[in-house]
Amino acid sequence: MSTVKNLKPTTPWVELKTTNADYDAAEPAFLQNALVQLHLIRTFEEEVLNLAGQKLVNGPAHSSIGQEGGAVGSTLPLSREDQINGSHRGHHQFLAKVFNAVNPEGFTLDGEFSTDIIDVLYRTMSEICGLKDGYCKGRGGSMHLQWKENGAMGTNAIVGGAVPFATGFAWSHKQAGTDRVAVTYFGDGAANIGSVLEAMNLAAAWKLPTLFFIENNQYAVSTSVDEATGESRLSSRGIGFGIPAWRVDGQDTLAVYLATQEALEYMRSGKGPAIIEAETYRYFHQNGPFPGSAFGYRSKDEEAEWRERDPIALLEAQLLRRKLATREQLDALAARARKANKAVSERITQPDPNGKPGALQIRPELWPSPDFIDVNIRGELPDLSKQVVKDAADFSDNDLHKRKFVDVVADVMNRRMETNDKIVVMGEDVHKLSGGSRGATKGLADRFPDRCLGTPISEAGFTGLGGGIALDGRYYPVVELMYADFIWVAADQIFNQIAKARHMFGGEHPMAMLLRMKIGTSTGYGSQHSMDPAGIFATSVGWRIIAPSNALDYVGLLNAAMLTGDPVAVLEHDADLYKTEQLAPKDLDFVLPYGKAAVRREGSDVTVISYLSMVKRCLDAVEESGVDGEVIDLRWLDRASIDWDTIGASIKKTNNVLIVEQGAQGTSYGGWLADEIQSRFFDWLDSPVARVTGGEASPSISKALEQAANANTSDIVAALNSIVKGA
Repeated sequence: MSTVKNLKPTTPWVELKTTNADYDAAEPAFLQNALVQLHLIRTFEEEVLNLAGQKLVNGPAHSSIGQEGGAVGSTLPLSREDQINGSHRGHHQFLAKVFNAVNPEGFTLDGEFSTDIIDVLYRTMSEICGLKDGYCKGRGGSMHLQWKENGAMGTNAIVGGAVPFATGFAWSHKQAGTDRVAVTYFGDGAANIGSVLEAMNLAAAWKLPTLFFIENNQYAVSTSVDEATGESRLSSRGIGFGIPAWRVDGQDTLAVYLATQEALEYMRSGKGPAIIEAETYRYFHQNGPFPGSAFGYRSKDEEAEWRERDPIALLEAQLLRRKLATREQLDALAARARKANKAVSERITQPDPNGKPGALQIRPELWPSPDFIDVNIRGELPDLSKQVVKDAADFSDNDLHKRKFVDVVADVMNRRMETNDKIVVMGEDVHKLSGGSRGATKGLADRFPDRCLGTPISEAGFTGLGGGIALDGRYYPVVELMYADFIWVAADQIFNQIAKARHMFGGEHPMAMLLRMKIGTSTGYGSQHSMDPAGIFATSVGWRIIAPSNALDYVGLLNAAMLTGDPVAVLEHDADLYKTEQLAPKDLDFVLPYGKAAVRREGSDVTVISYLSMVKRCLDAVEESGVDGEVIDLRWLDRASIDWDTIGASIKKTNNVLIVEQGAQGTSYGGWLADEIQSRFFDWLDSPVARVTGGEASPSISKALEQAANANTSDIVAALNSIVKGA
């Protein structure tokens, strides 16, 4: 007969409720400070809804009215150096965090608001309205609020999208030897998202001081928690990852505060992450000034029941019970907060001369200049005057030695980590198997065990963690994706988060990191491990891209890339490059110049443009075809780094262009490049830009079908003959 044993979770999961005794024990100054913040946030949000009702907020205005207790209660125990991030509904958390940073002594019931506090209200409202005086210069708006210097690392429009970044902040705190923590706020909807669960797992595995604060406001737009999950007590998520969890009444500011204190004590002692679930309620619909009942997914009675437990009313009742305030004082406070926010609103608006009576418009002088739109998508390239800048012609035979390409990949990262103790490498199996699945991280784990991190199989989680490290700025993450196809698994973190973070938050903060990825074309790994991602990265904003076709270029390009303040995608071809033995530089410190292509063969008939392993095939094809082709190796593939001078000079000589790449037609790199060349050099072209790509289908496992799917030397020969000989 089988036996059954009841298993117990390894970590506590508790519900915390306050009593009058807890309020009696609370310091009067704390209660008063908390109440003032609740009123400032509430009246701020009311004014935002007023502006949104007049169409003065471009886009959604996700109100936090009703949810202020969780924000204030959880931020009051934090230090200025502790960091937070949040979701699209994040005004209240942002304000609470920066209130405490600029006003650490706290508020009093009768005190006037300082100029620093008024400035916080003004800059936050300006950002929500998209104005140049906002914290992100108008680029972020309502959903993207950041003041990094005070630990507000950015709210986020993608549900759950910010959560992995918080683990990166936490890793940086831990690696730096501090007791600081990261708090990531998200709603009930995000509690079911994969990247959030990946982040929880990673934080637990590495004992990262991350507080996962679940703001359970009962609805993801109109879908209730009970509809969305089989376990609506969302703090239960902690049990599966070994994370202790607290469940509290989010309308009770003191309860949230006490739970946060307990969680912070746990995290600051080095035990790892914690979860708090605050049950709360948004009084209005997903965005805008109308209640949810107006849209039919909840009742007016339900809304009324929650309003009876309003966080402001609950805290005021305790102050009155303890005789720490009078009704007149509380009414005066509410009026003062409302007046302050109204005055801020009036600073950014004026009567609309073409509108109805009472209509307002944004003051025209406060809009950012349209010229600002593309500023700081990437950072300025660094000055290389103190670097040793070389190219292939600068190396003698004595400067080179024979090495496998993949060994050079490992050599240069060993050298970089040896000279810079801020570099951290992470990815699947990078710490084992003598350097990962191909040996590209050989030696790193032995020499730098605390900075060569083997991750779980959770690309979204660890890529986002790397993004958080980059945004924090104290360390330089090098994230390895085992295959380029896995960008789709981590797509939100790569393209919505990392790539857009600098520009979206105003353009002032670097996002320095590498994303190394192996291109598995022609390795027999089939449709899901063979893509060339160059076209995806080049047509997505924010990334720089390097594509080294030989070992010498790999060293110089990687070193140059790591000096920028930008995220850089490093493309490495497995089958055609990793295993080849090449002449590699003994000098592992030189840099190649930024944005400089290499002419691998001069010619007069046609300009052949390619990158990575296809450069050699182009050279072979030119010789085989007899066409006098000029072969250009791009090396830098992103829009900001393309060497138009070299390309243009060649086109003006040959008057014909052939772009060559190996990968599938649909996601190809050459499409945008051909369009740009025809736009820039139309008058010098004798024929349309020609292209060689793989087929529409992804490569198959069958060797015959794989070869048919990918572009090969014979395809290039045929294209050259078609252009020049008309064959």
